[in-house]
Amino acid sequence: MNQHSIQGVEILGEVSPQFETILTKEALTFVRDLQRMFNRQRLALLNNRVLRQEQINQGILPDFLPETAEIRQADWSVAPIPQDLQDRRVEITGPVDRRMVINALNSGAKVFMADFEDANTPSWSNVIEGQINLRDAIRKQIDFTADNGKFYALNPEVAVLKVRPRGWHMEEKHVLIDGEPASASIFDFGLYFFHNAWELIKRGSGPYFYLPKMESHLEARLWNDLFVAVQDTLEVPQGTTKVTVLIETIMAAFEMDEILYELRNHIAALNAGRWDYIFSCIKKFHQYADRLLPDRVQVTMAVPFMRAYAKLLVQTCHKRKAHAIGGMSAFIPNRKDEAVNKMAFERVNADKELEASTGFDGTWVAHPDLVAVALVPFNKALGENPNQKQVMLENEVITGAELINFTIPNTAITEAGIRMNIQVGILYIESWLRGVGAAAIHNLMEDAATAEISRAQVWQWLHHGAKTDQGQLIDTDYYKYLLSDEVQKIKHLVGIEKYDAGKFIEAIQLFDKLVTQEGFDYFLTTDAYEVLLSQEEAIQSDEF
Repeated sequence: MNQHSIQGVEILGEVSPQFETILTKEALTFVRDLQRMFNRQRLALLNNRVLRQEQINQGILPDFLPETAEIRQADWSVAPIPQDLQDRRVEITGPVDRRMVINALNSGAKVFMADFEDANTPSWSNVIEGQINLRDAIRKQIDFTADNGKFYALNPEVAVLKVRPRGWHMEEKHVLIDGEPASASIFDFGLYFFHNAWELIKRGSGPYFYLPKMESHLEARLWNDLFVAVQDTLEVPQGTTKVTVLIETIMAAFEMDEILYELRNHIAALNAGRWDYIFSCIKKFHQYADRLLPDRVQVTMAVPFMRAYAKLLVQTCHKRKAHAIGGMSAFIPNRKDEAVNKMAFERVNADKELEASTGFDGTWVAHPDLVAVALVPFNKALGENPNQKQVMLENEVITGAELINFTIPNTAITEAGIRMNIQVGILYIESWLRGVGAAAIHNLMEDAATAEISRAQVWQWLHHGAKTDQGQLIDTDYYKYLLSDEVQKIKHLVGIEKYDAGKFIEAIQLFDKLVTQEGFDYFLTTDAYEVLLSQEEAIQSDEF
């Protein structure tokens, strides 16, 4: 393919013959036109986030919007939901590598969310190979042979596929459109939709998506405008695209009704994206010394502000005839350790029982072995019904003050909690820089969201001079002591050979910068992406 034949498009990443099957002239023209239509508004909405953050820093706290009260009070519901999205009692999530795609589709879950975002390092190869893998899976043309000779192929019955493109804040810097980096959201969504929308429809499903990191109903409106445009362009019937929006920011929690309304012809559900939500609570209130959260392990779905968020989500969805999908428990089993397995199964079961009893219609897991565990409480709650939208929670009145009251009784910041954040943050960033965006660390599935909590909490505690439960002041000297100690533990944990061959130096430097600098960076992945790009450039220089 002559990339220069597409006016306004420049590909900076390598284009192999296999990649050319995704990066066709027609597909790139489609993406280019979407960028030209919608990127200016995307950038304006990102600027709105910055302005809103400045207002919060000045003491103007979030609340339900007075200007949209009529939408919240009116009687309306979302458009009918397709048959293959009616029963979503257990969904599995994971990155878009070939083996994961096969295992997840075969897992017995009702839905597989293939993730280009928090569980995926957006290296050029990961992004384009992910598109290839999903294209092949949809056409039942996917298989994989591991290094040990094990063969993977699809079962006759597989999960319904949903795809999560990267959030509005991310850019795809391997592709320039009119000299500017492509919106990663438009790039991921556009390529997938172009190649697969009609194929999915022909096979009795449709182009289904998860939408991440939204902070307002205006951002939802932009997505809706995008859907209308692509359906018109490819002559796909309007309303065929169906999405689930992750409510994973504190700002979006105040606009759930409005987000459903903006997307009412295209939306099927909201999802309680708990880990990013916790991170968002820290991020938006990072200037507030009186709103510090305790150790990450103590911020569960049972604490008051998280219960308020969960109940409001169920209440809002069911009022509008949309599904409410629960979040992901981070515990994962270990097939070599029965004690770890038992603990993981017990904790996941308890977490899913709470969700099912609250009224959620389904939930997430991150490992195939947990599908059966999560099914038990949801089968009990739902029985033969595909969902439990009859649970309305009409007597629950959730106030804006409850959503931002982060007081949690009988909790504390501990040295163990600080150490865990340091070690997990470094281990995850190192994994991400190696191209692995979903990492099993200490029997927990860590992705970008959980790593964000780790670095955000250390920044917050350090900058506000918090104290541990033992009265220890968390200052720079104390942090540096713990950092040095945890680095030695990491060397012992992974082995010096693996340490030297990995990306640990870069990961330590990035984590340290993120937690000690004066300002609070919005996303560690944007910083890590620059490191990733510099690594790719260095490799290309060595090759030439």
